Amino acid sequence: MTAPFEPQPFTWSGRRAWLLSEEPGSRRQARLGSFYRGWLALRENPLAMVGLAVVVGLALVAALADVIAPGNPLIGGPLRTERLLPPSAAHWMGTDDQARDIFTRVIHGARLTLQVVALVVVTATPIGLLVGTTAGYFGGWVDAVLMRITDIFLAFPRLILALAFVAALGPGIENAVIAIALTSWPQYARLARAETMTIRHSDFISAARLQGASSARILWGHVAPLCLPSVVIRVTLDMAGIILTAAGLGFLGLGAQPPEPEWGAMVATGRRFIVDQWWVAAMPGLAIFVVSLGFNLLGDGLRDALDPKAAR
Repeated sequence: MTAPFEPQPFTWSGRRAWLLSEEPGSRRQARLGSFYRGWLALRENPLAMVGLAVVVGLALVAALADVIAPGNPLIGGPLRTERLLPPSAAHWMGTDDQARDIFTRVIHGARLTLQVVALVVVTATPIGLLVGTTAGYFGGWVDAVLMRITDIFLAFPRLILALAFVAALGPGIENAVIAIALTSWPQYARLARAETMTIRHSDFISAARLQGASSARILWGHVAPLCLPSVVIRVTLDMAGIILTAAGLGFLGLGAQPPEPEWGAMVATGRRFIVDQWWVAAMPGLAIFVVSLGFNLLGDGLRDALDPKAAR
């Protein structure tokens, strides 16, 4: 006999009723239902859907860069005939001072930008979550030590601190990722600590402790999953800042090195021609603007959809 919470039959209306059930019959149903409710709330926000479209488009462009881009991003054409050409049917965004197609370089730069964002997120988020939940759960001297370390990182502007780390580590995209990750985790740690302090004395935490669960099991099995939604929202909102910081390092020559098609470095190259050949700097700058705006819109939508305290 089919369980009462299963869709009857396997139609979309039945599945929708199963997902929206107020009395889920399993953890899987509860999790899928929570995800579906969040998607419905996100879908009602048109600006969030625009941001989602931009982010999905960025991912598709990065994945299909070799197919979409018409040429080689590192090698240009003849300098005599194709240098600094304006946008046209042959070169949609024009060419740069090395006769390279800017559209091709912007497309491949999307892949590089997405790699930087992904590496920073998978590096900084676990660090911030670990530090914040540990400090909030144990309190006392552990909280004091970890939060004072966090305060030291928060005392400096992100770009200035990233510049200091890159200056010490040396220029390069790998060192730029490390520097941005080291400057990003304190915000997540503060947020995770605040969330942990509100739930560390809850009944289910006390019950788990009485059953003999270790502190590590409680932290990663009960506390961290509850802190994760708020941290994910903050990470999404911070992705625009990560992109701008990476572009700023590239603009200053401390990020990706030539001839890599990094958007910030492309803007730095184009500033010499900003008066007469505006497209050299404007096109990668426009890409930075659109992608940063997309992440901001998506982050705002996720905050409204997933954060109960943001609901009106």
